[in-house]
Amino acid sequence: MNVRATAIAIAIVIAIGSALSSAAWAAPPLEVEDPMRGPTPIAEETNPPLISPIENKDIKRMRTYSMQPPTIPHKIDGYQIDKNYNRCLACHARVNTEETQAPPLSVTHYMDRDSNVLAEVSPRRYFCVQCHVPQAEAKPLVSNTYEDIDVILKRLTAPASQKK
Repeated sequence: MNVRATAIAIAIVIAIGSALSSAAWAAPPLEVEDPMRGPTPIAEETNPPLISPIENKDIKRMRTYSMQPPTIPHKIDGYQIDKNYNRCLACHARVNTEETQAPPLSVTHYMDRDSNVLAEVSPRRYFCVQCHVPQAEAKPLVSNTYEDIDVILKRLTAPASQKK
């Protein structure tokens, strides 16, 4: 290709690019509302929602997937959980559950990463709230169509007359 052909090709690419970019600028922006922020522009601060009350029912919740850590069915406000003390263990340590009637920690909480059984809770399982969380009685911030695997399996294995 000679220099003149190269210059013409570059001029065509630039012309097409500028035509496409000017068309993009001419189109009105899409009006998209963020479900978390609402109509508040990004440059402005929103008013945070009120903190929802924490469930305090002491009822075990069904788990929605295999290996899901159980949720905490009670308030933990003011619980000390740090390297010096873990308030959860006052009720849930295996030695205390007969008196407190709280569910005991799983045996896996007493194993190290090599599956050696320890006399005390493993350091990697000591900070409960890194896996277990209390539940708030709150309206979902975004829509959710999650279905438990058992619901899906029932629907898939149901006779044709019962399928929706």
